[in-house]
Amino acid sequence: MYTLGIDLGGTNIAIGLCDGDLKIIDKISVPTPVSEGADAVASAMANTALMLIERNGLKTSDIEYVGMAVPGSIDPERGVVEYSNNIPFIDYPITDKFKAIFPAKKIYIDNDANAAALGEALQGSAKGSDCSVMITLGTGVGGGIILGGKIFKGGINAAGAELGHTVIKAGGRLCTCGRRGCFETYASATGLKLSTEEKLRELEALGVESKMFEITKKYGKINGRVPFDAARLGDVHAQAVVDEYIYYLAEGITNIINVFQPATISIGGGISGEGDFLLKPLRAAVERDQYTRLRKKKTQIVTASLGNDAGIIGAAALGR
Repeated sequence: MYTLGIDLGGTNIAIGLCDGDLKIIDKISVPTPVSEGADAVASAMANTALMLIERNGLKTSDIEYVGMAVPGSIDPERGVVEYSNNIPFIDYPITDKFKAIFPAKKIYIDNDANAAALGEALQGSAKGSDCSVMITLGTGVGGGIILGGKIFKGGINAAGAELGHTVIKAGGRLCTCGRRGCFETYASATGLKLSTEEKLRELEALGVESKMFEITKKYGKINGRVPFDAARLGDVHAQAVVDEYIYYLAEGITNIINVFQPATISIGGGISGEGDFLLKPLRAAVERDQYTRLRKKKTQIVTASLGNDAGIIGAAALGR
């Protein structure tokens, strides 16, 4: 049995041809034509999928089903993207548009963060856990909850993916969702960048030196690596930024643990690449604050292991 897993992002469309064991046989990635509109995006997905199976000597009839991981609010029963803020989808019938070019036997669709969480649960860092949560630290904070080995969608098919929009600091930074103090305004890569910018402005006004200035010049911009790189070199100002970031990340993760008590929380996204420099103090902070701190069996906090393949594998598993 062959399946296709499509991971649609605001920058790239990644598609994997998978076998019955969810192993990726071949994959392809192309830029997402966001500026050309919704139909162009759907066409690019379908045409790229055709290209992938044709170079592997297959026909559309050889594909058992297609799974799509799409950002935004999804109605899987109608095959519709109700809204996506990074891609021009508003109540968009993406499965019908895809089928017009790629006549799939069956198409399954879910939120991209949910699909990534499923991928990690089936083949990655949470494999073997019946209950797990994945959070992705990127432009925002994406989330996915796996209960009983399946994606938890709640009563209206909208649960889990927006864990980043739980408030951890009342009256805090204004979030793109309209609330203040959301988890993602502090714990995303965007939030870390903003904290770094605030610290650098403060230091510049005081005439205080910091290795963050040098590292910013090296990268040509402020990004999430700047404070971590500088902190590793012993810069106390960078360490203050990192400590604050980990504090807020721990606040959000502790809330997730207290609600779901998952066996595993997997952390993905670029910042997860900081490894133990991030995880060691993060685990200590969560250990101190979680309600179940006195229990012997506790949630394991780990780095997601599938990288960019998590969404592909999760999408390819949606029909199971």
